[in-house]
Amino acid sequence: MAGKWEKIISITKSGMRIIGQMKRKVRRGKRIALLIDGPNILRKEFGIKLEDLVEALSEIGDIRVAKVILNQYAPQGLIEAVSNQGFEPIVVSGETGVKLAVEAMKEIYNPNIDIIAIATRNAEFLPVILKAKEKGKETIVIGVEPGFSVALKHAADYTITMGGEAQ
Repeated sequence: MAGKWEKIISITKSGMRIIGQMKRKVRRGKRIALLIDGPNILRKEFGIKLEDLVEALSEIGDIRVAKVILNQYAPQGLIEAVSNQGFEPIVVSGETGVKLAVEAMKEIYNPNIDIIAIATRNAEFLPVILKAKEKGKETIVIGVEPGFSVALKHAADYTITMGGEAQ
């Protein structure tokens, strides 16, 4: 771990002095917008943690946007956990898929984002993946079995299957 840190120094007349440490980026990765379909992915039976999603994407690039779409039935503990992990929790009353699609479209047109990553199992996001590719964005779909849409897997540039026997 020591190799991933670099010293921030200040040069004075008496020489160099360390004023802090900053985590050095190992390599300049692509800029990722991660959007998570909370009710579909963050279920107790799947046992997927937000850290697992971040780690899975860390080899590809840097997460610049991280949002979790939740419905009004999400427990307060989950909302706090999402926030504590550095993600933006977005709680909607009604259909989470519509809000996730709107957020994805914002990021597709964001010039500071290279990759759109959507964590879901649902095929309803296929048009979003296709639009992202049409606009020159790379796409990642993160899902879990059972019920991970085959159409999504085939449409995305990268597919990450979390948990279960397929990991």
